[in-house]
Amino acid sequence: MRNGIVLACLLALCCGAHAQGYPSRPVRLVVGFTPGGGVDINARLLAPKLSEYLGQPFIVENRPGAGTNIANELVAKAAPDGYTLLVNTATVAINMALYRNLAFDTLRDFAPVSVFSESPNVLVVNAKLPVTTLKELVTMVRGSPGKLNYSSAGIGTTQHLSAELFKLRTGLYIVHIPYKGTAPSMTGLLAGEVEMSFANIPAIIQHIRSGRLRPLVSTGAKRDPQLPDVPTMKEAGVNGVEVTVWYGVFAPAATPREIVHTLAGAVVKATRALDVRQRLLEQGAEPVGNTPEEFARLLREEVAKWAEVVRVSGARAD
Repeated sequence: MRNGIVLACLLALCCGAHAQGYPSRPVRLVVGFTPGGGVDINARLLAPKLSEYLGQPFIVENRPGAGTNIANELVAKAAPDGYTLLVNTATVAINMALYRNLAFDTLRDFAPVSVFSESPNVLVVNAKLPVTTLKELVTMVRGSPGKLNYSSAGIGTTQHLSAELFKLRTGLYIVHIPYKGTAPSMTGLLAGEVEMSFANIPAIIQHIRSGRLRPLVSTGAKRDPQLPDVPTMKEAGVNGVEVTVWYGVFAPAATPREIVHTLAGAVVKATRALDVRQRLLEQGAEPVGNTPEEFARLLREEVAKWAEVVRVSGARAD
């Protein structure tokens, strides 16, 4: 995935296409979440590097609402010239199954550019909740089914579907309280409006370090270096809840391939920059940087995977 020859070719394409005149004016990076969540954090870390490498401002524009579909539709229908891009996560794949009447098709209407970074979700609880392990939480929920709530950044987000997958595998009854973004979701959790949440590490690491949130388990395949004492879901005895959250850049489908590869080369270069790598790793995320073809393959796999999760769990947008 990170083959050195492929990356070198991407960087060469980046420089070549840039010399041909793209970009010649500011570029929008549209984010379908409120500021402060994982997607927004990644977009704001990436934007300055794209500006540095490509010579024009890359401006993050938050367009939250409708499970990111406002942002998704805006970019899907934008002029395919490379000046309106989307930064999103698996939500753009999940929505294919969760919503019946979308004005866009994820696989048809977007050109995947590159995945910037990835990290697992972590099940966190308000520090005042008297549980310190997943086993204790499961016991509490089973003793009071339907009494405890979990927050998410909205219907169809990876936070929502991670929790529904967890409920499916454990048979627990926990009530979903959707918020309009990760930051409001975390505010609700910190205020005690809900008891728990699945959230991405960059959005919660500061609250964990301050002691206001207690991490119980991660959805990663292995423990995260920033949270070495937090077991994976599998280590805690629950199988089938492995979720890696990726953050990727998309362009409208008809965007010229030279522009797509220019952008991909710049994203790859950003993931190799020492300052970016350090920031991502400190936040519990891993730099990725892949080719458009690799990202397209991942996107197809994600659409199929989450369609099955939505079907089996019965999750829906309402």
